[in-house]
Amino acid sequence: MSGLPFLPFPLVLAAPSGAGKTTLARLLVEGSADFTFSVSATTRPPRPGERDAVDYHFVDRQVFETMAAGGELVEWAEVHGELYGTPRRELDGAAELGRHVVLDIDVQGARQIRRQVPEALLLYVLPPSVEALVSRLSGRGTEGPAQVAHRLQTALGELRAATEFDHVVVNDDLDGCLGEIRGIVEAERRRAARARDLESRLEEMREAIVGLLQDEYAT
Repeated sequence: MSGLPFLPFPLVLAAPSGAGKTTLARLLVEGSADFTFSVSATTRPPRPGERDAVDYHFVDRQVFETMAAGGELVEWAEVHGELYGTPRRELDGAAELGRHVVLDIDVQGARQIRRQVPEALLLYVLPPSVEALVSRLSGRGTEGPAQVAHRLQTALGELRAATEFDHVVVNDDLDGCLGEIRGIVEAERRRAARARDLESRLEEMREAIVGLLQDEYAT
Protein backbone atom coordinates (compact mmCIF):
# COMPACT_ATOMS: atom_id res chain seq x y z
CA MET A 1 0.00 0.00 0.00
CA SER A 2 2.95 2.36 0.52
CA GLY A 3 3.41 2.47 -3.25
CA LEU A 4 -0.02 4.00 -3.86
CA PRO A 5 0.03 7.46 -5.43
CA PHE A 6 -1.29 10.09 -3.02
CA LEU A 7 -3.11 13.36 -3.36
CA PRO A 8 -0.70 16.15 -2.35
CA PHE A 9 -1.97 18.38 0.42
CA PRO A 10 -0.99 21.81 1.77
CA LEU A 11 1.19 21.89 4.87
CA VAL A 12 0.50 24.79 7.24
CA LEU A 13 3.17 25.77 9.76
CA ALA A 14 2.16 28.16 12.55
CA ALA A 15 3.96 29.12 15.75
CA PRO A 16 4.69 31.95 18.15
CA SER A 17 7.24 34.37 16.75
CA GLY A 18 10.69 33.02 17.56
CA ALA A 19 9.77 29.33 17.52
CA GLY A 20 11.60 28.80 14.23
CA LYS A 21 8.78 27.96 11.82
CA THR A 22 10.14 30.12 9.00
CA THR A 23 13.52 28.40 9.18
CA LEU A 24 11.80 25.00 9.23
CA ALA A 25 9.66 25.93 6.22
CA ARG A 26 12.72 27.05 4.27
CA LEU A 27 14.65 23.87 5.06
CA LEU A 28 11.68 21.70 4.07
CA VAL A 29 11.59 23.27 0.62
CA GLU A 30 15.32 23.60 -0.07
CA GLY A 31 16.57 20.78 -2.27
CA SER A 32 13.27 18.88 -2.07
CA ALA A 33 11.03 17.75 -4.89
CA ASP A 34 8.20 17.09 -2.42
CA PHE A 35 7.64 20.61 -1.08
CA THR A 36 7.26 24.07 -2.57
CA PHE A 37 6.61 27.51 -1.10
CA SER A 38 3.37 29.40 -1.40
CA VAL A 39 3.97 32.92 -2.71
CA SER A 40 1.64 35.31 -0.91
CA ALA A 41 -0.09 38.35 -2.35
CA THR A 42 0.40 41.67 -0.57
CA THR A 43 -0.41 45.34 -0.91
CA ARG A 44 2.83 46.51 0.68
CA PRO A 45 5.50 47.87 -1.66
CA PRO A 46 8.50 45.71 -2.53
CA ARG A 47 11.58 46.06 -0.36
CA PRO A 48 15.03 46.37 -1.93
CA GLY A 49 15.95 43.10 -3.64
CA GLU A 50 12.45 41.61 -3.56
CA ARG A 51 11.03 40.30 -6.83
CA ASP A 52 7.42 40.11 -7.90
CA ALA A 53 6.01 36.56 -8.10
CA VAL A 54 9.13 35.29 -6.29
CA ASP A 55 9.01 36.91 -2.85
CA TYR A 56 5.41 38.14 -3.11
CA HIS A 57 2.74 38.89 -5.65
CA PHE A 58 2.71 42.70 -5.28
CA VAL A 59 -0.72 44.15 -6.02
CA ASP A 60 -2.60 47.33 -5.14
CA ARG A 61 -5.41 47.37 -2.58
CA GLN A 62 -8.19 47.38 -5.16
CA VAL A 63 -6.80 44.29 -6.89
CA PHE A 64 -6.32 42.52 -3.54
CA GLU A 65 -9.86 43.31 -2.40
CA THR A 66 -11.22 42.06 -5.73
CA MET A 67 -9.28 38.81 -5.27
CA ALA A 68 -10.66 38.39 -1.75
CA ALA A 69 -14.24 39.12 -2.82
CA GLY A 70 -13.95 36.71 -5.74
CA GLY A 71 -12.79 33.79 -3.60
CA GLU A 72 -9.30 33.82 -5.09
CA LEU A 73 -7.66 33.86 -1.65
CA VAL A 74 -7.84 30.91 0.74
CA GLU A 75 -6.77 33.12 3.64
CA TRP A 76 -5.95 36.76 4.15
CA ALA A 77 -5.43 39.36 6.85
CA GLU A 78 -4.50 42.99 7.38
CA VAL A 79 -1.21 43.50 9.21
CA HIS A 80 0.07 46.98 10.09
CA GLY A 81 -2.19 48.56 7.49
CA GLU A 82 -1.18 46.25 4.63
CA LEU A 83 -3.07 43.23 3.25
CA TYR A 84 -1.51 39.77 2.95
CA GLY A 85 -3.11 36.61 1.57
CA THR A 86 -2.60 33.21 -0.03
CA PRO A 87 -3.86 32.90 -3.62
CA ARG A 88 -5.74 29.69 -4.29
CA ARG A 89 -3.76 29.28 -7.50
CA GLU A 90 -0.63 28.67 -5.41
CA LEU A 91 -2.26 25.55 -3.92
CA ASP A 92 -3.64 24.41 -7.27
CA GLY A 93 -0.27 24.82 -9.00
CA ALA A 94 1.55 22.80 -6.35
CA ALA A 95 -1.07 20.03 -6.52
CA GLU A 96 -0.62 19.78 -10.30
CA LEU A 97 3.10 19.24 -9.73
CA GLY A 98 2.40 16.60 -7.07
CA ARG A 99 4.01 18.71 -4.35
CA HIS A 100 2.98 19.83 -0.88
CA VAL A 101 2.71 23.58 -0.74
CA VAL A 102 4.16 24.96 2.52
CA LEU A 103 2.32 27.88 4.12
CA ASP A 104 4.21 29.84 6.78
CA ILE A 105 1.28 31.76 8.31
CA ASP A 106 -0.20 32.84 11.62
CA VAL A 107 -2.95 31.23 13.68
CA GLN A 108 -5.74 33.29 12.11
CA GLY A 109 -4.60 32.30 8.65
CA ALA A 110 -4.42 28.65 9.69
CA ARG A 111 -8.02 28.82 10.89
CA GLN A 112 -9.12 30.18 7.53
CA ILE A 113 -7.22 27.40 5.74
CA ARG A 114 -9.00 24.86 7.95
CA ARG A 115 -12.35 26.16 6.72
CA GLN A 116 -11.39 26.68 3.07
CA VAL A 117 -9.05 23.70 2.51
CA PRO A 118 -10.13 20.85 4.81
CA GLU A 119 -7.54 18.45 3.35
CA ALA A 120 -4.68 20.68 4.55
CA LEU A 121 -2.39 19.41 7.31
CA LEU A 122 -2.00 21.91 10.15
CA LEU A 123 1.15 21.70 12.24
CA TYR A 124 1.99 23.86 15.24
CA VAL A 125 5.61 24.49 16.21
CA LEU A 126 6.41 25.07 19.88
CA PRO A 127 9.67 26.38 21.33
CA PRO A 128 11.25 24.10 23.95
CA SER A 129 10.66 26.70 26.68
CA VAL A 130 9.71 30.30 27.32
CA GLU A 131 13.36 31.03 28.11
CA ALA A 132 14.38 29.70 24.71
CA LEU A 133 11.66 31.78 23.03
CA VAL A 134 12.85 34.99 24.70
CA SER A 135 16.46 34.16 23.88
CA ARG A 136 15.66 33.65 20.21
CA LEU A 137 13.67 36.86 19.98
CA SER A 138 16.35 38.87 21.76
CA GLY A 139 19.14 37.17 19.83
CA ARG A 140 17.85 38.47 16.51
CA GLY A 141 19.35 41.84 17.37
CA THR A 142 16.58 43.60 15.44
CA GLU A 143 14.07 44.06 18.25
CA GLY A 144 14.27 45.99 21.49
CA PRO A 145 12.60 45.10 24.79
CA ALA A 146 9.32 46.74 23.73
CA GLN A 147 9.13 44.71 20.53
CA VAL A 148 9.99 41.49 22.39
CA ALA A 149 7.29 42.24 24.96
CA HIS A 150 4.75 42.83 22.16
CA ARG A 151 5.59 39.50 20.52
CA LEU A 152 5.33 37.70 23.86
CA GLN A 153 1.93 39.29 24.43
CA THR A 154 0.82 38.02 21.01
CA ALA A 155 2.18 34.58 21.87
CA LEU A 156 -0.22 34.34 24.81
CA GLY A 157 -3.17 34.12 22.46
CA GLU A 158 -1.41 32.05 19.80
CA LEU A 159 -0.42 29.34 22.28
CA ARG A 160 -4.08 28.78 23.18
CA ALA A 161 -4.69 27.75 19.57
CA ALA A 162 -2.17 24.90 19.53
CA THR A 163 -4.84 22.30 20.38
CA GLU A 164 -6.73 23.21 17.18
CA PHE A 165 -3.92 21.81 15.02
CA ASP A 166 -3.48 18.26 13.69
CA HIS A 167 0.04 17.84 15.09
CA VAL A 168 2.34 19.69 17.49
CA VAL A 169 6.13 19.48 17.38
CA VAL A 170 8.74 21.01 19.69
CA ASN A 171 11.64 22.75 17.98
CA ASP A 172 14.33 22.00 20.54
CA ASP A 173 16.70 20.63 17.89
CA LEU A 174 16.37 21.94 14.34
CA ASP A 175 17.42 18.77 12.50
CA GLY A 176 15.39 16.56 14.80
CA CYS A 177 12.30 18.73 14.44
CA LEU A 178 12.71 18.82 10.67
CA GLY A 179 12.89 15.02 10.58
CA GLU A 180 9.79 14.77 12.74
CA ILE A 181 7.83 17.02 10.39
CA ARG A 182 8.90 14.98 7.37
CA GLY A 183 7.86 11.81 9.20
CA ILE A 184 4.43 13.27 9.96
CA VAL A 185 3.92 14.23 6.32
CA GLU A 186 5.02 10.77 5.17
CA ALA A 187 2.55 9.12 7.56
CA GLU A 188 -0.25 11.42 6.39
CA ARG A 189 0.38 10.36 2.80
CA ARG A 190 -0.60 6.82 3.77
CA ARG A 191 -4.04 7.75 5.00
CA ALA A 192 -6.70 5.99 2.93
CA ALA A 193 -8.49 9.27 2.34
CA ARG A 194 -5.38 10.75 0.69
CA ALA A 195 -4.74 7.83 -1.70
CA ARG A 196 -5.35 8.61 -5.35
CA ASP A 197 -7.94 6.34 -7.05
CA LEU A 198 -7.91 3.91 -4.13
CA GLU A 199 -11.36 2.52 -4.90
CA SER A 200 -10.32 1.71 -8.48
CA ARG A 201 -7.18 -0.03 -7.24
CA LEU A 202 -9.16 -2.08 -4.73
CA GLU A 203 -11.76 -3.01 -7.31
CA GLU A 204 -9.04 -4.23 -9.69
CA MET A 205 -7.61 -6.41 -6.92
CA ARG A 206 -11.03 -7.81 -6.04
CA GLU A 207 -11.72 -8.67 -9.68
CA ALA A 208 -8.34 -10.36 -9.99
CA ILE A 209 -9.04 -12.49 -6.90
CA VAL A 210 -12.46 -13.48 -8.24
CA GLY A 211 -10.81 -14.50 -11.52
CA LEU A 212 -8.27 -16.66 -9.70
CA LEU A 213 -10.97 -18.34 -7.65
CA GLN A 214 -12.92 -19.14 -10.80
CA ASP A 215 -10.02 -20.31 -12.94
CA GLU A 216 -7.24 -21.75 -10.79
CA TYR A 217 -8.84 -22.48 -7.47
CA ALA A 218 -12.29 -23.67 -8.57
CA THR A 219 -13.50 -26.75 -6.72
